[in-house]
Parts: sequence; structure tokens; C-alpha cells
Amino acid sequence: MNDTTALPIRLTQFSHGGGCGCKIAPAVLRDILADTPFSSHVAAAYPDLLVGIEHGDDAAVYKLNDEQAIVATTDFFMPIVDDPFEFGRIAATNALSDVYAMGGRPLFALAIVGMPIGRLPNEVIRQILAGGEAVCKAAGVPIAGGHSIDAPEPIYGLVGIGVVNPRRVKQNAGGRAGDSLVLGKPLGVGVYSAALKKGLLSDAQYAAMIAATTQLNTPGGELADAAGVHAMTDITGFGLLGHLLEITRASGLSAEVELGRLPLLPGVGELAQGGHVTGASARNWASYGGEVVLPDAMPEWQRALLTDPQTSGGLLVSCDPAARDTVLDIFHRHGFADAAEIGRLGAGSRVTVRP
Repeated sequence: MNDTTALPIRLTQFSHGGGCGCKIAPAVLRDILADTPFSSHVAAAYPDLLVGIEHGDDAAVYKLNDEQAIVATTDFFMPIVDDPFEFGRIAATNALSDVYAMGGRPLFALAIVGMPIGRLPNEVIRQILAGGEAVCKAAGVPIAGGHSIDAPEPIYGLVGIGVVNPRRVKQNAGGRAGDSLVLGKPLGVGVYSAALKKGLLSDAQYAAMIAATTQLNTPGGELADAAGVHAMTDITGFGLLGHLLEITRASGLSAEVELGRLPLLPGVGELAQGGHVTGASARNWASYGGEVVLPDAMPEWQRALLTDPQTSGGLLVSCDPAARDTVLDIFHRHGFADAAEIGRLGAGSRVTVRP
């Protein structure tokens, strides 16, 4: 029924959480970062730092010259699946996504490795690293080094370094009233992970989960060059609503999302109705639910889909309605068959979900 049937070791049993569901809850993170020294006056002190932490963007961007800027990011987490090679692939795909989300092209990566040495066989650790290397090879970038520690739980991820034209950087703050919102990948990875832990994910669903979480967000660079694309991010641990709110807050706008237009992984609705949701989904809602208007009598399982933590999720693009078909065409040419328009930006300050 899932990836655990032939494995002597179940990676997920070594960790208290998995994938982007491990992220610190949005409200807690905001409290931790409040009034920290690096959260203020950075732009004035470092004028070539084009993107820092001000609006929760996916990566830092530092201008080198009029044609080149460095994109730098890091992402790592604990196992979301038991297969070590697939865990490595998922973690590496997720880490490189932040470079693509800024409109950049990855150049190289550094590995971040924390493993329970002595409890996890060396061969299993090698398979995790091999999975990450396979993804980087597919992206056309080397893993040029890294750092490792002996840790109580298995942790793997990458530092991703990329390059982008400073005039093509896509930030959360770029959204405009009237923009269409286009989502590149289907939602439901968190629901799948919850079902997987209970042995309730079918072979077909597990295959769909691996396919989605290891699909590199390569449309990012082409989308950044497309006329009419104003803002872009990727949907990860804070769920669709959480990352959409990062765009609306930074852009000073509101958003409407049409529930019926959201692309979902196969059978996700049924699994969510059966109670297979993550604790991170509830923490996400507690962090930002006050900024969201839901339809009357919306069932809790549907709300959980909107806050479901996505591991290696899709790009969310804010674009002029006239550019919508171009954006969808770019996604489809890169193999993102489920890409769909899911809503729009407007005046105001809240996110409203429509049936």
C-alpha cells in the first residue's frame, strides 16, 4: 500500500514530524523574528540586498551588477517518506524550488546533513544523499560541498545558490489589484503524508505523491521573463492560504480563492474527510485564520485542505489576466498538467474563500 513494505528501516519513525510540516508555525515565527537586529534597517545599510526577510520571500537576492544578482536560500527537513532515496529527492527538489520561485536559475548547491549516526545505517544515509544528487543532476547543478552533524533525528536539505537578472526578480510584494492567481501543482501532500503514516495511502496515491514532490519548479525562470507576471512564490509548509497571505500582505491587497477550482491530488478530499490531516494544518489556521473569510458552514476538512502543509509544492503566480493563458501554457509545456487559475487579487486586506 505504500513505500514501507520492503524496507527494514522506516525513516519516518526516527522523527517527530516530516517534510515542510516541520516548519515553525507562522505566528510563532513572526514572534521569534520580531525586533531582531537583522529585521530592520537592512535595506539602508545594504542597498545591493534586493530581497531580504521583509516580506517572507522565498530567497535572498543580492545584486552584483545591472545584469546579475545572486539568489541564495536554504531548506531542510525530516523524512516525509520511508524510502531514503525518495526522501533525498523530495528534500532537494523542495530546496531548489525557492530559487525558481524568485525567477532564478540554480547554479550549485551545498548539502545540509544531520543524521543519527549509529542508529541509522551508513548505507541508508548514502541513499538519502544519492537521492539529492539525482535531483541536482536533473536540474543541471552540482552539489559542491556541505556540512554534516550527528543529530538525534535525520535531517537533509540543501543550500541553493542561483542567479537572476535584477530586473526579473519576482517578489511577494509585486501583486496588483485585478491579477489572476495561477497555481502550478495540486494540493494535498500533507493529507497524503498523514495517510501514509497509517498505511492508508494506495500505491497509485503514493506514486502521485512522489511525482508531485520531486517535480522541479523549472517554469519559474520562464515565468519571470513573461510579460504581465507580477509576483511569485511557492506553496510549502504554511499551506495555500499562508503563502497567499504573504503576497497579499506584502502587496497591500486582498484575494479571492475559488474552492472548486483548486487542483487536488487524487482522493485527497476523501482522505481529509476521513480525518487524515496533519497537526501543522491546525497550527497554520490558528496563526492566520483571523485574516481569512470562509464560506458559511464550511466543513473542517475543506478548511484543512486550504492550510495543508505542502512539501515541495507548486508555484503560485500573480499575473495580469491578459497573461493568464501564457502562464498556463508555460506550466503545461514544463509538464505541469494540473496548473489552474484559482482566484484573483483585489483591493482590501483579507483572503476570501468562495465555494
